[in-house]
Amino acid sequence: MKSPLLSRRRGVAAAALLALAAGGLLRNVQAAPAAQADRTAPAAAAADPYEGDPFKSLPWSDMRREFLAGERAVFDDRVVVRGPAFAEDPMNVPVTVSVQGLADVERIVVLVDRNPIRRVLEYQPMAALPAVSFRFKLEQASPVRAAVRTRDGLWHVGGTWVDSAGGGCTVSGATRKDGSWSQTLGQVSARLFEAGPAAQATAAATPVPGAARLRLRVMHPMDTGLVGGIPAFYVSRLSVRDPADRELLRLATYEPVSENPVFSFDFPSRPAGQLRIVGSDNNGNRIDARLD
Repeated sequence: MKSPLLSRRRGVAAAALLALAAGGLLRNVQAAPAAQADRTAPAAAAADPYEGDPFKSLPWSDMRREFLAGERAVFDDRVVVRGPAFAEDPMNVPVTVSVQGLADVERIVVLVDRNPIRRVLEYQPMAALPAVSFRFKLEQASPVRAAVRTRDGLWHVGGTWVDSAGGGCTVSGATRKDGSWSQTLGQVSARLFEAGPAAQATAAATPVPGAARLRLRVMHPMDTGLVGGIPAFYVSRLSVRDPADRELLRLATYEPVSENPVFSFDFPSRPAGQLRIVGSDNNGNRIDARLD
């Protein structure tokens, strides 16, 4: 015969165990939403398809992987890109890129999200200032970006939106149409002059005393390869050198650069001696000229 006292004690113990189990279960159920929120918050942040892009352009993530080697990039107001709000001539869209307040700039890459050929130009300033002006072809309204790599391996990205009726990449240039390109191919004209405050307004926030600007033009049809029967044919590299053959700047150009391209570069001081401009196009034609 069981003792009534023993039965009551066992009943109390069982009730206590059930209460503890229920309390633990309740605590687990209540804690689950918070734990789940902790797990899903990083996933939600990582799910941003634009990677923080202010233009919310879907091609941006692919462009970063392809043209910036997948390295880390930040959007930075110190990288200034100036272009027209609307490109009236989509075959000759002016753009100026300038870097203000960033040290140790190694390279500048200009990209156009919605062009069939997105990479336009790569510029290594070396002894020049981190600023360049030129014209390019625009196929449709698009963000126009400059990605600036500093010595620490970080890319700083700025940009502007340029609207356009489009078609600039799929139409042949004037010299291709009239056949005159073959008579002037590879000819270079250049001028080095003092860059006063007005000239520097597009390149730097503060004018640099004694600064100089080099403006040069290379005669070339700059065919994109997107016009029927005309293969890609474009200047692929340019280099400006001093009398000791030291490189002052290096430029890699691609199909979207405009026909007979004109480039402007700025130097903190006027380079001494006679400058030499050398380069080649993608067919191996050499460019070699001296600035008088």
